[in-house]
Amino acid sequence: MTELIFVVEEREEGGYRARALGESIFTEGDTLAELREMVRDAVRCHFDEHEGPSVIRLHFTRDEVLAA
Repeated sequence: MTELIFVVEEREEGGYRARALGESIFTEGDTLAELREMVRDAVRCHFDEHEGPSVIRLHFTRDEVLAA
């Protein structure tokens, strides 16, 4: 595996939530710096040594609601 993509969303109560595409990896962080470290830690815990991705991509999504 060369790349693992996480979809990142802002939490209503503040902070961020990330989930990996194609793997059962979920994590959260109060700041972007904390989220990045939590994602790295979650990936290290999920995969055996030398089996994890060489690149982790964070894809940020944001919903915006407009009055019609």
